[in-house]
Amino acid sequence: MSLLELFILAVGLSMDAFAVSICKGLSLCRITPKHMCIAGAWFGGFQALMPLIGYFLGSVFSEIITKYDHWVAFILLAFIGGNMIKESLEKEADSCDASMTMRSMFLLAIATSIDALAVGVTFAFLNVSIVPAVCFIGIVTFVFSALGVKIGSIFGTKYKSKAELFGGIVLILIGLKIFLEGFGII
Repeated sequence: MSLLELFILAVGLSMDAFAVSICKGLSLCRITPKHMCIAGAWFGGFQALMPLIGYFLGSVFSEIITKYDHWVAFILLAFIGGNMIKESLEKEADSCDASMTMRSMFLLAIATSIDALAVGVTFAFLNVSIVPAVCFIGIVTFVFSALGVKIGSIFGTKYKSKAELFGGIVLILIGLKIFLEGFGII
């Protein structure tokens, strides 16, 4: 996986955290750099941790299903991307909670990084250098989340669904690329 592909993947994965950070920024009365760093650390940390866990889980099973790795990667990324697109198109109003407590941020960090766990499983099949990859994903998510808090305080939830839609499309396209590479088409 090239650096550009990893960056695009990291941006796609960070869109859920970015959307939640926008919501946090909207709900906080006064934004401080501390708020931005809290959101960035929680979301970036979990976006790095979850693919690492997924990688180790996938490594255990990679020898068993190596023939099907491109199928697994495509199905997982298409499913995750499809869910993100579906969520972006739902018209339900999300409630924004201003809480930045450990409990609140922990639950949000887990919820926004479940897709990264599945991506980590695909990394095991693709023989990705996991430590640089997860560090890169974590840093990209940290930056997007910190900026999301600031953007939320300025623009509100206007771009939340567009960010999720973009992230979903990116993940599906990466899955399709992996799938086509598995057949030698690309």
